[in-house]
Order: sequence, then structure tokens, then C-alpha cells
Amino acid sequence: MKRNRTILLVEDNPDDVALALRAFHKSSVKTRLVVARDGVEALEYLLGDARRATVPELPAVVLLDLKLPKINGFEVLKRLRRETRTARLPVVVLTSSREDRDLDRIYRLGANSYICKPVDFDRFQTVVGTLGNYWLDVNEPPPSSSVKGDL
Repeated sequence: MKRNRTILLVEDNPDDVALALRAFHKSSVKTRLVVARDGVEALEYLLGDARRATVPELPAVVLLDLKLPKINGFEVLKRLRRETRTARLPVVVLTSSREDRDLDRIYRLGANSYICKPVDFDRFQTVVGTLGNYWLDVNEPPPSSSVKGDL
């Protein structure tokens, strides 16, 4: 089975976007990085909008910042988990927040992982490489069609 090699980065800070693009480029992770610059853009990409006739294939993983304009990361995650199409989509929160209440809330909303953005570029590149390798190469994604059966 061919794996999707796309990662959706939901990030409004241009410096953090540039840092992520550079880190992925320098890492051994071969991926297509799609950037959504606010919560609305992320939801339109993942769930579709009236301007597009088709919805793209879901990414392998979403890297989601919490503090976004228009719709924040908490609300984006909440909406993704409500939709059948995106309910099991891996979402990794990649944020600068170290607040316990954010950490608790995001896991209650169904995040798969929570990572504080490293300030040091070398450390950030290591984190990005580890994330990419895990979600693109190590992790076994759920089947594309829902399998019926007992839980």
C-alpha cells in the first residue's frame, strides 16, 4: 500500500513556517508540506469548501498550532474529531504553549501528541525529523475505509 507523504502544517507565524520548511528540507524526511495559515484555511483544506469541487486526500498527519487567527487550534481539533472523514486523522499539536490547561484540554479533545516547539533550530530539526519518520514511516495508519466489528 502506498502511503500518503503529505503533512499539513497549520501555522500563522511566517518565521515558524519558514523554520519548519527549512527543517523538513534539511531532515531525511521526504514529504510534501502543505501550509494552512489559519484555522479556517485548515478546515477548508481538510473538510472542503464551496470553491473546490473535490477534497484532497487527507494528509498523513496534521501539525497544528494552538494560537491561530480566525479559528484557534482547539476549535479546529474539535471540528476535525466531529467529522467522520477526519475523526481518526493524526493531529500533533506543535505549539509554544507550555500551559498545563492547554495540554489537558487538547488531549481531551483528541490530539494524538503535544509537542512544545523547540527554540533552537538544531533541536527543532531533530523533532521535525522524528515526527516525520514516525508518522510517515513507522506508524500504521487506520484502513481508509472503516472496518466494522466489535471494539
